[in-house]
Amino acid sequence: MEKTIKASIIENENLNPLISIITVNFNHNEYTLLMLRSLKKCTYKNIEIIVVDNASYVDNLTEIEDEFPEAKLVRLANNLGFAGGNNEGLKYATGDYILLLNNDTEVDPGFLEPLIETFHTNSDAGIVSPRLMYFYSPDMNTIQYAGTTPINLKTGRNKSIGNNEIDRGQYNYVCKTAYANGAALMFSRKMLETVGCMPDVYFLYYEELDWCVAAQKKGFNIYYAGTSKVYHKGSITVGVNGPIRKYYMARNRILFLRRNADLFTLVISMVFFFSVSYPIAHYRMIKNKEVGLLKYFIRGVFWNFTHFKGVKAFPQIHFSENKIPELTNVSSHFKENSQFIDNIKK
Repeated sequence: MEKTIKASIIENENLNPLISIITVNFNHNEYTLLMLRSLKKCTYKNIEIIVVDNASYVDNLTEIEDEFPEAKLVRLANNLGFAGGNNEGLKYATGDYILLLNNDTEVDPGFLEPLIETFHTNSDAGIVSPRLMYFYSPDMNTIQYAGTTPINLKTGRNKSIGNNEIDRGQYNYVCKTAYANGAALMFSRKMLETVGCMPDVYFLYYEELDWCVAAQKKGFNIYYAGTSKVYHKGSITVGVNGPIRKYYMARNRILFLRRNADLFTLVISMVFFFSVSYPIAHYRMIKNKEVGLLKYFIRGVFWNFTHFKGVKAFPQIHFSENKIPELTNVSSHFKENSQFIDNIKK
């Protein structure tokens, strides 16, 4: 792994906040353990770790409990997806800042200090993501994420900055960006209390983008901190190009537009989607001999024309003294999503 990024010096207690780190595990203890072991090497020590198990049916959690007894382990009875799982973890987080970290990542030992420093030097910061690197690239030196451009609400498209570029230090800076990356994002408790939790109706994909939009509407800005680095293995749970990814990427692209575009722009975006994006997607799947995935893509698209109730809500977290916080306005689609995942996985 690349030489550790030099940690910023934190000189007093004010600049030494407690960081709650939440990760969601689903059937992949081995990756969660590797991620937790990398966290143990962190130079910043004022952290608490919360592992949310999303109703795994392959692994038991004994290994995690035995090796990391200090971690809070939250067992869910049902698979609540990425947003739902993380939102459950928020109920147990006591930190000043909260980091959502995919279990298929490994971190640079000095990655936390630059994230904290970004908040301390930018009072408008609500969410911050580090530079993400492809773990399996040569020398782990290929960039996955160095910020993004905004999604064009007429086309549903945007660009990930730096993706697939060799890292030569060209993105080693801090700046505002359109969206954080869900593989690793830190946010302030103030942002959480103002905006609410991640929209769990997405289940997988696009939820952090929508959350960033909501934060920006409340006056917060999103930052990319290229001075911090995390290595991402990617798509361990759902596969690089399998039916789960096809379904939720198609479904949630339209759902994002439904939640964030005005009616006139939404009509334009649907005309563009069905006249350009939809036929192109069909052509590519046929060309790439992925005909078996077509039904999942189509099913994901047309979910949006059969589901109208409760798709625009934001879950809220309610704190009370000496009690576990409660979540309200949660999605009513968890059972449907969980059954879909189980049918694919089993």
